[in-house]
Amino acid sequence: MAAPGPAFDDRDGLIWLDGKLVPWRDAKLHVLTHALHYASSVFEGERVYGGKVFKLTEHSQRLVDSATLMGFKIPYSVAEIDKATEETVKASGIVDGYVRPVAWRGSEMMGVSAQNNTIHLAIAVWEWPSYFTPEARMKGIRLKISPWQRPDPKTAPVHAKAAGLYMICTLSKHQAESEGFDDALMLDWRGQVAEATGANVFFVMDGEIHTPKPDCFLDGITRRTVIGLAKNRQMKVIERAIMPEEMAKATECFLTGTAAEVTPVREIGPYRFTPGAVCKTLIADFEVAVKPAAQAAE
Repeated sequence: MAAPGPAFDDRDGLIWLDGKLVPWRDAKLHVLTHALHYASSVFEGERVYGGKVFKLTEHSQRLVDSATLMGFKIPYSVAEIDKATEETVKASGIVDGYVRPVAWRGSEMMGVSAQNNTIHLAIAVWEWPSYFTPEARMKGIRLKISPWQRPDPKTAPVHAKAAGLYMICTLSKHQAESEGFDDALMLDWRGQVAEATGANVFFVMDGEIHTPKPDCFLDGITRRTVIGLAKNRQMKVIERAIMPEEMAKATECFLTGTAAEVTPVREIGPYRFTPGAVCKTLIADFEVAVKPAAQAAE
């Protein structure tokens, strides 16, 4: 989740690391850190709107839950993570930005086993205004269908936001971008539609909203928010298994995620969509929902 600017290891600012704010360039770890070699790391992606982190506690809770699924315990409570995040946002002077909490196993043991490794937590925040105006976003993006598939839940902790699960996302997105696409759509191990590389996907069919059931990928926080917004509009939302050929019946398509927010799609492989009323309505409703005043009223 990179925003334009200098390299991410060479910036001014502060990062919260293991209980205290440290200068950005001093937030380092050892080359033999277990997470680097064995992907024992979990993270979150959060957005700051008007100085407030949207759905902060939900994100902090998911971070803790992801660590539990990965077999380690973060040495801070959800409330403490919330407080540390708010402290970092304030100290960094961020009004509209991105938040990256990350927790990982350290370097006490090097090998597959790592029961005695210290668990670390860092929180970084940087400025990141919205990429698109609503008008520009309504043009829609183009997706390639990836050859990589989301794994069977029997083979990986698919409901953790774990670093290792994003390896195939990077491969998929790099291939798509090299061919002129914006992103990639991933199917699952059964050949069903799953998600994009970092966002959930929705389709409008016969006036109803259809979205894959998140049984082998993350049930995104933005996904749940947008489903709620759609239901508030009396739109019917159906969560179910969707086969790729069913995309031919869809008139609209959009992605949801912390970075994507609500982003219309105009093309997925051979399938074409026309961003329309549903996309426009949900984009507008989401912009209202993320305003700090709306959060305070929840």
